[in-house]
Amino acid sequence: MFRRRLSLPPFPPGGVLVGGAARDWLRGVAAKDFDWMVPDPAGAARELADALGGSAFELDAERGYWRVSAAGGVQHDLVPRPADVEGDLRRRDFTVNALGVLPGGRVLDVVGGQADLRARRLRMVSRDNLRADPLRAWRAARFELTLGFQLEAGTEAAVREVASDLAAGALPMPAWERVRDEVHALLRSADAARGVGRLEELGLLALTVPELREGRGVAQGSFHHLDVFAHGVEALHQLIGRFPDAPVPLRWAALLHDVGKPRTLARDELTGRASFHGHDKVGAALTAQVLTRLKLPGEDVRHAAALVGAHMVPLPASEREARRFVHRRRALLPDLLAVMLADREAARGPLSSEASRRAYARGIERVLAALEEQPSAPPPLLRGEEIMALLGVPPGPRVGEATRALAEAAALGEVTTPEEVRAFLRAWNAAN
Repeated sequence: MFRRRLSLPPFPPGGVLVGGAARDWLRGVAAKDFDWMVPDPAGAARELADALGGSAFELDAERGYWRVSAAGGVQHDLVPRPADVEGDLRRRDFTVNALGVLPGGRVLDVVGGQADLRARRLRMVSRDNLRADPLRAWRAARFELTLGFQLEAGTEAAVREVASDLAAGALPMPAWERVRDEVHALLRSADAARGVGRLEELGLLALTVPELREGRGVAQGSFHHLDVFAHGVEALHQLIGRFPDAPVPLRWAALLHDVGKPRTLARDELTGRASFHGHDKVGAALTAQVLTRLKLPGEDVRHAAALVGAHMVPLPASEREARRFVHRRRALLPDLLAVMLADREAARGPLSSEASRRAYARGIERVLAALEEQPSAPPPLLRGEEIMALLGVPPGPRVGEATRALAEAAALGEVTTPEEVRAFLRAWNAAN
């Protein structure tokens, strides 16, 4: 049974509500993005903007697309109404998206979308439609996860076929920006870890993040009970469970934190024990490669890669070391702690114990206490020219080294007065 239907926004003249908003209205779920087919997009957009107190602007002059932005982040897209509305609906991806709503709530359903909604079933309109835009394979995985539907058997087989043909070069790969948007919609879900597993099952992960799949079957032992691939997925699950509002770059960092392990794997000839020396640095480079390919903003790429590169740093055993930890890694906090905690909680191997997890938690608590004590870096105690005058050195790398050493001493509370600053720099200069 459908939930009680919500009220609809005012219909533009001659308008038909289609797509996700029509689907969600039938499900009793409030929509924020509305797609309309109307005879006059420009006039309808202006009228709708006036009625909603929003603003109208042209999206695509050649195709006659308009958009209205309204309060609360609600968005209305208006496109020319085709002569054959039902024919347009038959060209859609899934039956639950091939629904139209007319004024008064009358529903256009030409492919059985309402029955599939009731059954919580995700069924393609046709195999040809799915192949016409291969991105719909990723959308199938995303809808299955975020709508709580189940892929109909024939549709799942067609999705797997699309993935196989993409891998073989028999179908064109969608633009990376479009793939990214689908994957990010999946990653933002509370059940994102299961979504990653579903991408793997459907053959889509190999097309999206093949580097992540290199960890399949790579056993770790020691603290770990899962192979490298499953551990990364479990770390994502642990992260979201503790930090449900974690932004996408942080979710990527948790998922990819050990992506460098397969390429750094070495085994002891006598014991067969695995080691992964340098996997953090290799992983940082691979993370940057993956996220650059997916066209994430540069700042997000750098942040996620830096988190992966730093996730193996030892936690402090004292308050002084906690202050040093904060000073050296302030730009990554508190995200780095979230990745480290997710990593540890996803490891339940033979060497993992309740005592070791408590000790790890205490280290994190020390860092958080130091961060709360000093939420921002203290202002510089001396300018570069003052350091040059005091030490009698010319401009150059030496001044930068002295500046950084002094900044760390200040962060640790080792220098607070002008006299202490001068004494510290003279001693540092003599020792270095």
